[in-house]
Amino acid sequence: MNSIAYAMGQGGAASGQGGGFAAFIPLVLMFVIFYFLLIRPQQKKAKEHREMIANLKKGDKIVTSGGIYGIITGMDDNTITVEIADKVRIKLNRANVAGAPSQSAKNADTGKDKTT
Repeated sequence: MNSIAYAMGQGGAASGQGGGFAAFIPLVLMFVIFYFLLIRPQQKKAKEHREMIANLKKGDKIVTSGGIYGIITGMDDNTITVEIADKVRIKLNRANVAGAPSQSAKNADTGKDKTT
């Protein structure tokens, strides 16, 4: 009976030695997948946003992160002044600029459709 238990114990130990590296490969593959699907696109979008903020100038039409549309009327190092209506101006941090209004939003403001 002891010889059977001893033989079973040796087989289990031999198969466990090769499992260390094989268990590490799926973790590496998961990291590579996450990098190309999540991390890299996020870094690219953040870089484009930084460049867009650096290239802002007076007269540009913008949309804030809160959804307010306006035109830049003044700028400092960290803040911008945005006119959102006639004689209504607000000061914003540059980081709160989400981007330029999309083409569909411009068409909605003018009441025109792209197809006409």
